[in-house]
Amino acid sequence: MHMKRIAKRASWLLSAMLVFSLLVPALASAAIRFNGSFSYDGSLYGQVQFDGTVGDSVYGQDDVTLSVYSTNGQFVKNLSVTYVSYSNGVSFYSVPNAAVIDSVYDAVYLQYGSERSNIIYRESEPDVTDPDPDNSGGGGGSGDSGSGNNGGTGGSGGSGGGTTDPAPGDSTIDTDEDGTVDGDKLKAALEKYTEVTIRVKGDEALIPAWALTSAKTGSVLNIVFDHGSYILPLDAFELEELASQISSGVQDMTLEIGVKPLSASEAEPVTDAIEELGAEQLSDVYVVYFTAKGKNGKSAAVNVFEQYVERIIPLKKKPVKSATIALYHPDTKKLYFVPGSISDTEASFWRTGNSIYVVLELDKTFDDIRSHWAQSDIELLASKLIVEGVTNTKFEPERALTRAEFVALAVRAFGLVEFEAPSSFSDVKSGSWYSGIIAAAAKAGLIEGYEDGTFRPDAPITREELAAIVVRAYEYTGGTIEMDSWAQAKTLAAWDDASSIVWGHREVAQAVSAGFMIGMTDSTLETDGTATRAQTVTMLKRVLKKAEFID
Repeated sequence: MHMKRIAKRASWLLSAMLVFSLLVPALASAAIRFNGSFSYDGSLYGQVQFDGTVGDSVYGQDDVTLSVYSTNGQFVKNLSVTYVSYSNGVSFYSVPNAAVIDSVYDAVYLQYGSERSNIIYRESEPDVTDPDPDNSGGGGGSGDSGSGNNGGTGGSGGSGGGTTDPAPGDSTIDTDEDGTVDGDKLKAALEKYTEVTIRVKGDEALIPAWALTSAKTGSVLNIVFDHGSYILPLDAFELEELASQISSGVQDMTLEIGVKPLSASEAEPVTDAIEELGAEQLSDVYVVYFTAKGKNGKSAAVNVFEQYVERIIPLKKKPVKSATIALYHPDTKKLYFVPGSISDTEASFWRTGNSIYVVLELDKTFDDIRSHWAQSDIELLASKLIVEGVTNTKFEPERALTRAEFVALAVRAFGLVEFEAPSSFSDVKSGSWYSGIIAAAAKAGLIEGYEDGTFRPDAPITREELAAIVVRAYEYTGGTIEMDSWAQAKTLAAWDDASSIVWGHREVAQAVSAGFMIGMTDSTLETDGTATRAQTVTMLKRVLKKAEFID
């Protein structure tokens, strides 16, 4: 939905609103923020942002009811807003177009519990006088005046013409031949729109960082290259933090973003890895990158985002079986699964980092899973590079899995980026094979430690722990599983051994409700039992399917 300001308030109204703002000091540091427009006709539309503890309390609710008050504290109406996304403790909800506020109110605020939003000022009615009385372009209405090219002064209610939206094309910008983006055009577009398309001549966009400073919360750049696209949420990174990394100011920083096919020689290590797997290559090999560069010559690669970022690359060959988007890791010289969706012509994928990507097709099985109850699930996830065998021919489906081993699977399956950081767990040492994996999972909220500060990476994972991690992973993708206390009690009451659940009652109930976990028998869940490799594969497959991370 495009949002814009129509006109400035008259000076007397601004003065009045300043008085109101002094009367409502709590709004200055509101945990609820409204971004959008309060049109002269009473239409309120845009986005509501719940920060901090408020964001956590509304997270997962499809709809949240807010109270609308005038700035003198008079109740106006209740307003239902709809869930859009969640990132880093902040929940985003959209306001429906139908939200109409009575015309007697010049300014309002939203309230949820004891928290209030910023003051939202009504826009003044635009001048609808036709500057050219001879223009016969269209009928009247009460909307904004339109341009002559679009049919005279017809408003949004007229048959001929004008619209409250800017002229077509304002939200799309073409780069120069070298990929440079006009900063003034981009800044102006982001002041009007929350989604702006940049059409790049070539494979790299050069974006002046200062042009992004006026973007609204939730804004997205759809950067379209000759070979693919990069859909970049501007909330996924911090400009000031990037600038500090390169000892620069935002004004002097350029963002270099690219989706570039590698040459045959550059791609050779990747094609070798594909051949070693026995897979078929369906696309060129692409390097996808995001680099901040200052005028001082310093640069920093952005390899970890705060949320999923979508990229799109084209295919050279139509998939026949279940295809996979894979990233290539130069250090290990191996290919790893990336969450995404693949059509006959292109692959869209979601990940919290940048890398080298390719689309491939693999048909993998193991000698010891023939006729096993989880055979098809194991084959699917092995063919997608999510799980590996103990050897090339053995999977050992009934072997128990350690906590670290499952976290490694989850990090890979949900497209998280490993990174080294001081561990919050006393028994996770820097440099261990799982330290970067556990850091990634902890940052995403997938795992928690024990009360004594340990993680116990080598302990067998229980089915209760497994259920908790997959539910948290599903929620991290933006999925929701409704579960109030009554529904939780009802779900668990169906199982004779529900009393064996130690701490994860909510997560187990959610996993059962969503179909991620099923009973070991008709009446038992055996949440205290250790999880086998086959069980973890099956549960992961169900979650990935529901999250639409695999086709």
